[in-house]
Amino acid sequence: MKMSVITESVEKFSADPGTGRITPAVTATAANGHTRLSTGPFNFECDLPPAVGGGGTAPSPTAYLLGALAGCAVSFISSTLAPQFDVELTELSATARCESSLAALLGIDGAAPDLTGLTIEITIDSPSPADRVDAMRRAWTERCPVYLSLVRPMSVDVVFS
Repeated sequence: MKMSVITESVEKFSADPGTGRITPAVTATAANGHTRLSTGPFNFECDLPPAVGGGGTAPSPTAYLLGALAGCAVSFISSTLAPQFDVELTELSATARCESSLAALLGIDGAAPDLTGLTIEITIDSPSPADRVDAMRRAWTERCPVYLSLVRPMSVDVVFS
């Protein structure tokens, strides 16, 4: 079933790539001392650690960024790439890590707010032929939108109203 849906999508998007364009959006709203995030039918929370004024009641925005990267690895590989490359998965996991400075969030001189040391470790165990697994890995680095957004600089339009 999954591969037939992917095949239909490939045919549709090949005929008109514009039909594959989507415009995801997430809205964040301050509510009850933390942040509520909404996208489509989904709602979730984020918060900052107490050291920088948050309540520590939900994952931080940085954790969500790391989660987007790790989640894109596991979801994209398991749902899309493994079927496309005919790779059987017996284990698949990903851990994304970085370093950040809470001091920088408070404006402390000499502390940089940039995230540094960003890494992702993707563990794949598969009985499939190594050439197919390697092709799938390469496809992930060429097609994963979250990964590509982090490694390819792009502008972000910021509007305060």
